[in-house]
Amino acid sequence: MAHFVAESWCTLLRNGWCTFVGISKNIKMARKRRKLTMIQVAERADISRSTLHLIELGNTSVAMGAYFNVLRVLGLQDDFLKLASDDELGRKLQDLELLK
Repeated sequence: MAHFVAESWCTLLRNGWCTFVGISKNIKMARKRRKLTMIQVAERADISRSTLHLIELGNTSVAMGAYFNVLRVLGLQDDFLKLASDDELGRKLQDLELLK
């Protein structure tokens, strides 16, 4: 139910918070596919179970390091490298400067 409400708000708002909701769903599904409990992942990531719960809800106040540790436990740490890797806006701005 909580994810349904969150997805409904995301459809209306289309803001950065919605990105965390998407990430949280991906993390939760990855954990479940590996048949790992929240306690197992939390212990391996050296975070509390309640922090993992916040991550799986898409809470934006959780430190990026905690997100990274969970991704590492799930074998998805390379996904972290994809953050901001495709800087399309930055390249366009740079190209405009070069044309001057």
